[in-house]
Amino acid sequence: MTPESVIQFGQHALYVAMLVAMPLLLTALVVGLLIGVVQAATQINEMTLSFIPKLIAMALVALIAGPWMLRTLVAFTRQLIEGLPGAVK
Repeated sequence: MTPESVIQFGQHALYVAMLVAMPLLLTALVVGLLIGVVQAATQINEMTLSFIPKLIAMALVALIAGPWMLRTLVAFTRQLIEGLPGAVK
C-alpha cells in the first residue's frame, strides 16, 4: 500500500463524511439563524427557544435524508472492503 493510496482513501473518507453530515449541519445553521433573528427582533433570550426547533428540524431532515445517507455510507464501505485486497499487495 503506497502513501498515495492511503491519502486517497483518507480524502474519500473525509469527502463522504462531509457529504453525509451536510444536510444536518445546514439545517441546524439555517434554523439557528432564523431563530436568532427572531430572538433579536423580540429580545427573547431563552435557550430552549433555539434548541427545540433545531432538534425538531434536524429530526425531520434525518427522516427525509436518512435513506440517502445510509446508501452513501454503505456504498463507501462496500467500495472500501472490495478495494482492500488490491491495496494490500
